[in-house]
Amino acid sequence: MIVVTTDFVPGYEIVETLGIVAGSIVNSKHLGKDIEAAFKTLAGGEIKSYTELLVESRNIALKRMISEAEKLGADAVVGVRFGSSSVMQSAAEILAYGTAVRLKKKE
Repeated sequence: MIVVTTDFVPGYEIVETLGIVAGSIVNSKHLGKDIEAAFKTLAGGEIKSYTELLVESRNIALKRMISEAEKLGADAVVGVRFGSSSVMQSAAEILAYGTAVRLKKKE
């Protein structure tokens, strides 16, 4: 599966647009990590537990989006974007979305 943020795939022509596909996850860290993060905000610096949470969540959302594209028989997802929102304190939604397409190699 080809996944790109552009509206095209170099060397290919889009022959069919299959529709929008998306994958999302709402994830949170446990209370211990929140307490650790609160102390870190006082001292400054990267809050590694939250960085790890968001990387993991982004990867899961991307995999779910790709799975939806595969169900449609897509060769690629173009125009991929990520979004996030706070659902509640210490919980965030990560969303990956794009357009599932079928491709043909340019001659």
